[in-house]
Amino acid sequence: MRYTKIIMVLMVFLGFTFMGYQCGSTELTSAKLYIQQKNFDKAQGLLEQEVQKNPKSDEGFYLLGVVYGEKAEYGKMAEAYDKSLAISSNFKENIEQSKQYYWATLFNRGVKSYQEGVNTQSEDSSRVHFSKAANNFETAIEIIPDSADAYKNLAFVYMNTGEYDKAVEPLRELVQKEKSVEAYQYLGEILYEQGNQLRGTDSAGAMSVFNEAIEVLEEGRKVYPQEPKILLALSNSYIAANKLDVAKDVFKAGVETEPENKYYRYNYGVLLLGANEFEQAEKQFLKAIEIDPDYENALYNLGVTYVKWGTYLNELDAENEEQSEVYKEKYQMALPHLEKAVQMKTDDAVLWELLGKVYTVLGMQDDAMNAFDKADALR
Repeated sequence: MRYTKIIMVLMVFLGFTFMGYQCGSTELTSAKLYIQQKNFDKAQGLLEQEVQKNPKSDEGFYLLGVVYGEKAEYGKMAEAYDKSLAISSNFKENIEQSKQYYWATLFNRGVKSYQEGVNTQSEDSSRVHFSKAANNFETAIEIIPDSADAYKNLAFVYMNTGEYDKAVEPLRELVQKEKSVEAYQYLGEILYEQGNQLRGTDSAGAMSVFNEAIEVLEEGRKVYPQEPKILLALSNSYIAANKLDVAKDVFKAGVETEPENKYYRYNYGVLLLGANEFEQAEKQFLKAIEIDPDYENALYNLGVTYVKWGTYLNELDAENEEQSEVYKEKYQMALPHLEKAVQMKTDDAVLWELLGKVYTVLGMQDDAMNAFDKADALR
């Protein structure tokens, strides 16, 4: 999947300025001259001598940061700037401008590499571009750790390369700093998938990851109660964590609090359907469709509810050695909802397959063959 909601920032030209002090040391004076001459190695050596002799030299650490920035040693630059600010705020404005300049430079390089990775047709070239993008965003974060935009773009890079484990940490940071719907959704979905991958080898670890997904998505639900993807991921995570009863309570409370919220109705219905509580599931799906007559997922799952309900009644009759046509009534009830759903999503092979099975049970053989043919053509 390609994630393209990447952002770019404007980069402002930055010129370094030096504050003049009458009593500057020889090392400082000479270092400034070397910086102006762009002899950064010489300047670095003198400034290292300066801060060693005078650990309280705010200007020495500031200028050392300037030199490291010019040499693209951004981690050392940030460290030197922090040491200068820890001594005084004399160079605060210059330091903030410098950090913003380098942050924007790296950020925009990352955006350029990201876009090249998305647009290239070569898989190998794409990986190279995405790797460069990730490195630039990571370095930008090192310079200004509080920037949500760099975390967002870094997460998109990793998701594009399929490195979802690496996307988790920037998404966690994004949840804390921005609380965006995308951050909650993607983090919750990735954690849910990680839990599924652990199921076969580490059940305790899987439960831990599912619980983290639930925690993230619950927070997201409170911030975005109308966001369907967050609600769906939350209900899936509850089910995966064997907390079906808890999930039902959560979405039942949501329905009671916001009875006109079609997403609460739908997800509560899905949970009830999973528990084979057909009558209650039917009620929730019908209400969701009443709120939004074109709610495709609710139409489909209402049809599934009737199909599963009819199958259950048929099996019950078989167990009791009884013959009854009651189960067919449920299949008949499923038909209009599935037919409407397939009209809205004509390229869904699974939906056509299910519709074919319903037609078969109802003795509508021509319709059944047509549905099965369409399902086969889409596979």
